[in-house]
Amino acid sequence: MATARTRIVRDILLGIETLLLHRLRSMLTMLGVVFGVSSVVAMLSVGEGASTEALEQIRRLGSNNIIVSSTRSTEEEQAATQRSYMSMYGLTYDDYDRITLGCANIRRVAPAKLIRKDARLLERAMELRMVGTTPDWFELVPREVLAGRVILPFDEERHAPVAVLTEFGARKLLATAHTIGQHIFLGGDTFEVIGIIRNESGNAGSIQVPDQDVDVYIPLGVAMAYFGDMYTRYSSGSRVRERVELHQVIVQVEDVARVETTAAVIEDMLATFHTKGDYTISVPLALLQQAEATKRTFNIVLGSIAAISLLVGGIGIMNIMLASVTERTREIGIRRAIGAKRRQIIYQFLIEAVVLSTIGGLIGLGLGALVPYLITRFSGMPTVLTANGVILPLLISMTIGILFGLYPAMHAARVDPIIALRHQ
Repeated sequence: MATARTRIVRDILLGIETLLLHRLRSMLTMLGVVFGVSSVVAMLSVGEGASTEALEQIRRLGSNNIIVSSTRSTEEEQAATQRSYMSMYGLTYDDYDRITLGCANIRRVAPAKLIRKDARLLERAMELRMVGTTPDWFELVPREVLAGRVILPFDEERHAPVAVLTEFGARKLLATAHTIGQHIFLGGDTFEVIGIIRNESGNAGSIQVPDQDVDVYIPLGVAMAYFGDMYTRYSSGSRVRERVELHQVIVQVEDVARVETTAAVIEDMLATFHTKGDYTISVPLALLQQAEATKRTFNIVLGSIAAISLLVGGIGIMNIMLASVTERTREIGIRRAIGAKRRQIIYQFLIEAVVLSTIGGLIGLGLGALVPYLITRFSGMPTVLTANGVILPLLISMTIGILFGLYPAMHAARVDPIIALRHQ
């Protein structure tokens, strides 16, 4: 065993020594493998980072959840161009009751009324999006509590004017843990700050998450009593009065296997009472399945591009090895004359091809790992370098060396020793 291991090490060192005799040619030959492997590693890292971020955002929406949102229909959009137009659309409190009481397999339902108002805490002021909701919201959209607490059932029961700030809003208003118990002005009304929670970005690529960084949460009953359902919106010189009872309803289904059927039931139920189609239904589970299918397709595309890149590198290795066989014909003849067998000649040239592709692969790995780092550092785009993204390209480069080095090695082994000794 030791003798065989020693012979392998000796052959590898001999292969490296032979390649070093033609440094420039060996380096140029490796470039194909280097750029092929580095492009594979970089593309896989960027693709994995983008897909991982998208999948994580979808999972945070909850695979058991169904999100129903109010939207203006095409008719409403066209009518909104008129001056002093009165627009009525979206989900209603009756819809909320129908969904809660009329659908089976539902664990909990959280409504949301969205209102933009100016907020002021001491001397600091900014516009926030008030989210009037119930305690179930914080179960369906779980966020880390940084200070204080979230809205509880007794807050809703006694219509307490309390508010929960997001981390972003708290920073802008200079609110800290010491702010808990103080009062904040929302519009012209006073609310007690009871908590600060971590928030998600309002948009994650093409995925709309329920919360935004400028949110402040208040009990739904308080929002209804203080601000009602009427809003004024100015658009293109037109003054539009809007009446929207609920902007969003999040439904959590008990069994994930019944999410899509429950979404279909809700769709049929709402279609009966909303002939203008002033609502949309989003199913994170369907988005998750679609994103995973897209990820698989993307990986196949990347694999095809990688195969072409490495194929070019393999052809370069074959060319240089064939040229090497021609140059070393006399050497091959001498080795055969002193007793070297054909398999030993094949083995030697095959080792040189594998050494060439492996060194190129290692250099490509280093370059490929650097590119995602630079992308993340300077553009902020997330990249993920996985073990498969490192091991797979290296194994492919070694396989390329074997496949494209095999023919030149066999060609060298078939050289007639007598003719080879006469070669000048």
